[in-house]
Amino acid sequence: MKCLNESKGKQSKIMIRSKLTFFLVIILNSYVLRAQSLTEEIFSLPDSARPFTIENFYYLVIANHPVAQQINLLTDVARQEIRLARGNFDPKLELQYQTKNFNNVEYFNILNGSITLPTPIPFDPKLGVERNDGQYLNPEKFTPGDFNFRQFYTGISVPLGRGLLTDERRIALKQAELFKDLTEAEQIKQINYLLLNAAKDYWSWYNAYYHYRLLVKGVEVADEIFQRTKINVELGEAAVIDTIQAKITLQQRLIEQQEAILDFQNSGILISTYLWDSLGNPVALKEDMVPVLKRDMLVLSPGELNELTEQARKNHPELQKLSITLLQLENERRLATEFLKPRFDVNYVLLNQPFDPEFNTNFRLTQNYRLGVDFSFPVFLRKERSKLALTRLKITSTQYEQDLTERNIVNEILATNNALRNTAAILRNQNDMVINYERLLSAEILNFENGESDLFRINIQQERLIESQTKLVKLLADYEKEKALLYWAAGVRNLGAIN
Repeated sequence: MKCLNESKGKQSKIMIRSKLTFFLVIILNSYVLRAQSLTEEIFSLPDSARPFTIENFYYLVIANHPVAQQINLLTDVARQEIRLARGNFDPKLELQYQTKNFNNVEYFNILNGSITLPTPIPFDPKLGVERNDGQYLNPEKFTPGDFNFRQFYTGISVPLGRGLLTDERRIALKQAELFKDLTEAEQIKQINYLLLNAAKDYWSWYNAYYHYRLLVKGVEVADEIFQRTKINVELGEAAVIDTIQAKITLQQRLIEQQEAILDFQNSGILISTYLWDSLGNPVALKEDMVPVLKRDMLVLSPGELNELTEQARKNHPELQKLSITLLQLENERRLATEFLKPRFDVNYVLLNQPFDPEFNTNFRLTQNYRLGVDFSFPVFLRKERSKLALTRLKITSTQYEQDLTERNIVNEILATNNALRNTAAILRNQNDMVINYERLLSAEILNFENGESDLFRINIQQERLIESQTKLVKLLADYEKEKALLYWAAGVRNLGAIN
């Protein structure tokens, strides 16, 4: 009877051990099945998560980030610069009045009011009225008493030498209009740089998040194996050393998970520094918001690469700024050349013409006029010639800088494209490597079922699989960073797309 009970007990323990081994195999196989669908599963977000795409991130950065708002002020600055330059062409009202009375003697009363109408062409019409009287009036200021000592006048000043082709105010307006184009290029440059840094931080956040998800799964599997191994040890199915090995693996997974949590949290905080609302208040990243990726591979054909390079030569903000700078320097050269001419201004004023203070019409160019000529000319022209020479040197220097910048931009595009293509090839190999590690782990589990392997070997294969999966996620993040860097190198507006 006793032998019968012992036999039944042994059979019961064997059945329990078989079931536990069966459960352990199921757990490992379940993990392998999940690992084999990593490409689909790891990027399948839970229902509680809210996808936060890079496009939405870009939109919020451009719309509300303080640096973006500060950059947008450049448009207002350019507008005010143009307004300032146009102020040189504003009509100008002038009024002068002087009187002197001494010992009850009225020496003089002098009144002169006028309006000057500057024009974009080098002719400045002037209309005015004078009223001068008194016992000791300077004869130059004399006006006849026919119209109560009043006299209307209209005149014009014409530069026949310096200032005929261009002058400071016309150049200032052209420079202000060019400054507007310059600020637009500067805006694109600064916004692109802001978005490039934002993109790098976004994809670092992406890598931290999916690395964390991988390690969470690794901890779950390691914990299940550890718990089952303890039961097997209690039943005599496994050695105590197997429990230690399983616990070490679990501890390692927990440490890696804790490090991944910290990395994910800190990268999320860094993303929050880019988030602001429309009122200029900082916004924290929501806990349920997670990064996502549309896994499209950007591989440019030789024709597309040439098209991108040509687009960069035409539209890159750095090259546009240098082109505009050359135009500004050309304006300065034209003005410096103008100063090599003598100053020869002719002033012609009609007195009481074409009408007098009683609005009687009378127009004779050879009567009732005042004519003046202003002439000056530096003898050696050292200042003017030096100014012209310095401007020409600046033009030559800027042309050298333009050539060098263009070459650097083209080379950076080519180098970034090479890095992108290389990372794409590595990604394909890494994806295949993940699949092969999945197969190795599956084979090791099959050997374990047949008694030809142990937990130590399974842990090694699982470790290698997790490492390869982690590297795959990092490569995906690095690939997206290189895509953003390619857009930035090409000067594509807002790093949006390649046209």
